[in-house]
This record gives sequence, C-alpha cells and structure tokens, in this order.
Amino acid sequence: MSIPPPSGPHQPYGPPEQPQGPYPQGPYPQGPYPQGPSVPPPFPSPYGFPYGPYGGQAPVNGLAIGSLVLGILCFVPAVGLVLGLIALAQIRRKGERGKGMAIAGSVLSAVGLALWALMLSTGAASDFWDGFKGAASGDGSAFALDKGDCFDTPSGTLEGETFEAEKVPCAGAHDGEVFAVVTLPGGRYPGEDELSRTADDKCYALSDGYAMDTWGVPEDVDVYYFIPTPQSWRFGDRELTCLFGSTEKDGRLTGSLRGDATTLDADQVAFLTAVNAVDAVLYEEPQAHPDDDLAANQEWARDVRRVLGEQIAALRGHRWPDGAKKPVTELVGEMEDARAEWGRAAAAKDSDTYFTHYEKGYAYVDGPTTVTAREALGLDTTVPLYEDDSDSGGGSEDAGDLQV
Repeated sequence: MSIPPPSGPHQPYGPPEQPQGPYPQGPYPQGPYPQGPSVPPPFPSPYGFPYGPYGGQAPVNGLAIGSLVLGILCFVPAVGLVLGLIALAQIRRKGERGKGMAIAGSVLSAVGLALWALMLSTGAASDFWDGFKGAASGDGSAFALDKGDCFDTPSGTLEGETFEAEKVPCAGAHDGEVFAVVTLPGGRYPGEDELSRTADDKCYALSDGYAMDTWGVPEDVDVYYFIPTPQSWRFGDRELTCLFGSTEKDGRLTGSLRGDATTLDADQVAFLTAVNAVDAVLYEEPQAHPDDDLAANQEWARDVRRVLGEQIAALRGHRWPDGAKKPVTELVGEMEDARAEWGRAAAAKDSDTYFTHYEKGYAYVDGPTTVTAREALGLDTTVPLYEDDSDSGGGSEDAGDLQV
C-alpha cells in the first residue's frame, strides 16, 4: 500500500532535483533500496505540527497519589490536604498527570478534617477511644487493668512506655498492683511533666483509700502510675492508672496490698479513716521554716487543730467493741491534748514558742497508745520508719511512671 502524497499543489513527475546548498552536486548512486533513514518523514497534522510515531505520556505526580491515599484513609487528613494542594501546583507547572487524584485527595482530606473537628466537639473521639479500648482490653493489654488487678510488664519495671501488661494472681509475685483509675479532664495534651504532677497529687491522695492501714505497707513499696501518651491522648485516652510497685531493683510485690471496706471490718475502717485524715493534714506542713514564714506555719497549725477536732468527734461517735473501747478512748484523750497544743502553736508570737507547742502536738502520733488501740482492733502494730519528708504534699521524687 502506498502513502498518498501530502495535499498541496500538484508536483510534476520527473527526475529528482539536485539538492541545493553546501551538498555536492551530481547524481546520487542508485541501489536496490532508497538511501537514508528507514522511517518515513513525518507528515503534516491538522494542528500544525508533525505526528510522531507514538505519543509519549507525562509522569503521574507522586504527591497526588499520596494525597488520594491519605484522603481515603482519613487518618491524617491535614497532611492529605496539604499534599493535594502542593500536587496541583506541581501538575500545573510541570505538566504532569494526576490532577483528578490530587483534587479527590484534597476533597476527601477536607471532609476528614471537618469530621475530626466534629468528633472533638461532640465527644465522638472519646466514644472512639472507648471502642478502641474495649477492643484492646484483652489479656496482655495495659488498657485491661482495673482497680485491684495485679500484673507483670514485659520489661519487669514500672518506668518507660508499655502497651502490654499481663494480669496475674495477687497471691504470687508480681510487678505492680492497681489501686485507682482516674479520668482526666479533656482539652489539649498537657504534657508529660504536667501529667506526672497531676498523678503525684491524685495517686498519693488515693493510696490511703486502697491500703488504709498504712503501717502494713512494706517500706520498699511506693506509688507509680500509667499516664497517656500524646498519641493515645489524641484518640481520647484520659485515664490515669495509679499503681503500687517496689522501689528495689528487680523488686516485686507478693500478696495484695488492698485493705479497704472490701477486706476490713467496720471498726477497722472507722479507726483508719480518722487517723489517716489526721496524717494527711500533717503531711501538708509548709516547706518554709517558721523563722522565715511564721504566718504560713500558724495557718497550717490551725488546719491541724480543725481536723483533729473533726476526727475526735468521729471516733467518739462510733460504737467500739468491748475489747477496743478503752484503748480507743485513751487515744482520743491524747488527741484532745494534741489539739490544744496545735491551737497554742497557731497563736504563737514567735518561732521558738511555735516550736515548743509543735513538738508537744506531735508527741502522741504513733505513740504507745496508738499501738495499743491498733492491736485491740486487729491492725498492724509495726511503727513505720519515716524519712525526712520536709517537702509538703506527701509526694516522692522517686515515684515513676509508665506511658501507655
């Protein structure tokens, strides 16, 4: 089949004209095949430029693909939207393909952002987290732990980050025991330091409610906690988990430390509630020395006097068993004497006078009368050894935390 000649004026047949210009003149040698390239020369197209043998395609923009994928997944919609806008600009500038994907990715990402905003404003993110926690709260997950559970961690420590925590019987050796789970308020992620400070305040305050007989808690046991990570917070994690753990290297707990209304009788609970309330206010002693800030120490002394009055009334109002009635009554008498001394300390004119009454007010604490009353009620009678805990609040710098 022959190729028709291009349109235009009819050219007469005849011998070819000799090339003009710098080429040599004269007849060209003839052979069985035409000379020159085997591909025929291009012929005109209706658009003013020659057709090529094949039409080459421009590459697809990679950012457009990424934007579409992220838009479909709706996992990080802000990133998908940014990638889509960048891809559109590159496609216009470079002539690449993928405009449809970039537009689709941008639209889907914008919708995803709107949905995220709606979730955060309506609490749907919290519902999502509840669902995730429910799915993740099987055996071996830290999210499965609840008040009263004992557990082991893969690392055997209560510091760092963990997702895994295997429930084990409290009767045997274990790494930790959960004594409280606290729900934190919403809002922006407060940061690890702020969460740790919150955990110190809340967990130490709640520890006496779980292990009410503080004399029975081993000396190497301290408070630890699980706090949310920035990632889990973003999905609605607001749980602070308070734990007991050993402060010794490779130390473990044995047996449950739980001692509350579920394990103690009504007389034991009434007694411990009163003495723990007094201990709590004593732990709030100001850091400033009375020589430096007498007024702050006097204010604290007034608080101690007030709390002593409240707990004396509570102990007097309880019906004690015959074996405990006399020992508790004697202890109440010493508490009344201490209350009077704290009142005098609050009214002291100088730091020396303050200290005189301060020492007398402390005299009854953990004394022989307290031991006798505890023995009559079947509570631990081993007087704990106290370290110098001059920093107020009952917190410990040695307390650790795990992030989940």
